[in-house]
Amino acid sequence: MDNWPLLSTIIFLPLLGAGLLTLIRGRENDIALAAKSTALWVALSNFALTLGLWYSFDRQQEGFQFVESKSWIASSGISYSVGVDGLSLFFVVLASFLTVLCILASWRSITKRVRDFMAAFLVLESLSIGAFLALDTILFYLFFEGVLLPMFYIIGIWGGERRIYAAFKFFLYTFLGSVLMLLSIISLTWIGGTTYIPELMNTDFSIGLQRVLWLGFFVSFAVKTPMWPFHTWLPDAHVEAPTAGSVMLAGLLLKMGGYGFLRFCLPILPDASQFYAPLVFSLSAIAVVYASLVALVQEDIKKLIAYSSVAHMGFVTAGLFANNATALSGAVMQMISHGLVSAALFLCVGVLYDRAKTREIKAFRAIVQPMPAYARLMLVFTLASIGLPGTSGFIGEILTLLGVFQASPATAFALALGMILGAGYMLHLYRRVFFGPPAAMPDKLYDLQTRENFVLISLVLPVVWIGLYPAPLLNIITPDILPIIATAGH
Repeated sequence: MDNWPLLSTIIFLPLLGAGLLTLIRGRENDIALAAKSTALWVALSNFALTLGLWYSFDRQQEGFQFVESKSWIASSGISYSVGVDGLSLFFVVLASFLTVLCILASWRSITKRVRDFMAAFLVLESLSIGAFLALDTILFYLFFEGVLLPMFYIIGIWGGERRIYAAFKFFLYTFLGSVLMLLSIISLTWIGGTTYIPELMNTDFSIGLQRVLWLGFFVSFAVKTPMWPFHTWLPDAHVEAPTAGSVMLAGLLLKMGGYGFLRFCLPILPDASQFYAPLVFSLSAIAVVYASLVALVQEDIKKLIAYSSVAHMGFVTAGLFANNATALSGAVMQMISHGLVSAALFLCVGVLYDRAKTREIKAFRAIVQPMPAYARLMLVFTLASIGLPGTSGFIGEILTLLGVFQASPATAFALALGMILGAGYMLHLYRRVFFGPPAAMPDKLYDLQTRENFVLISLVLPVVWIGLYPAPLLNIITPDILPIIATAGH
């Protein structure tokens, strides 16, 4: 068992499951049911493996664990190298967890090409986990870029009326940004003499070179995060994507941008990261305030939550470059929290859309009466989104705010203003939809069914648990943050 390639199993089991789906034959209804059942069992199995990885992870050891390394393209020094540390562990668990919830959430809402839909999600899970575990620069790039394809199909085939436009905009923005990252990776590995990320972390590059290469990485990760002004693809993609697509987009794909900063810019290019920190602070402050103001005037619930994602990720980027352990820990916790809370909010919007076939705020009034259980759960996620103490959102935001204040009080002030605005637009949304005088509403509003209840409660539990007791996560994250701080301060 000691030689069992656990990480490779976690990466490729969903891909194997997607392959099995293509072998299913029979009548259309039978294929759909078999595809959903198979995808669910594969996703549950992988989630169990990631929980086993968490359980087996040595909390006292810093650096990468469960490392697997095999020569792949020997002539170029490229290897298949994967490993997990405290910075990547919880994103792997999050990816497998959200995949299970997405399959359950799509059980009835997806009726066309069900087998292809389920296969796309398993491929998306496989590639996402691969990106979080890759220890080779070229391998990381392949997984990082590969994620675009299944998401492109998910938006383009199962999305809304403007799905083709949104899918191509999403693809072109993120792909063009990544071209610069590829050039930076090639330069980095050529000059550093290796594609192995841990070795590059211990290589000293000249300050001038760092500043040039940093920009290439920055553009790619800023688009994926997304930072202002690279964010314009996100609202369109969210609005047109099916509910499960929005969950994976906000809950997982946006985190790949922040993770890229953690894995490349901060430890490998520390001098450039310090040099460009004021730029990141400025863009983050603008993103938080601007996105919050835009969210205040939205009439589409999904677009409002999409802009809130831009604001919340502004906290992340500011925290990542504050160059202290408090801010970095807060940024990672904010990414984990946002992955859970934004996923829950998009699932809540999906519940309304399944019943009413509209996401317009003005179409709903006083729905607390026909949907009391839904109203209670939506309130929990609304409060978590605005960072109420006792929820995961508070832990991420308060740690980030404290850490950023040490580095840039002006940026911390902008983040605090964003928190106030965030409370404004989220509570305003909740009041308009759930309270007030009854209005002309669709007749088909009914409360949560068993499957919907299970999915949303599955997200309530970690949101509250992390909010009340974040130590198990912070104890794993912190040991791998300290070397990044030490590198930046050398």
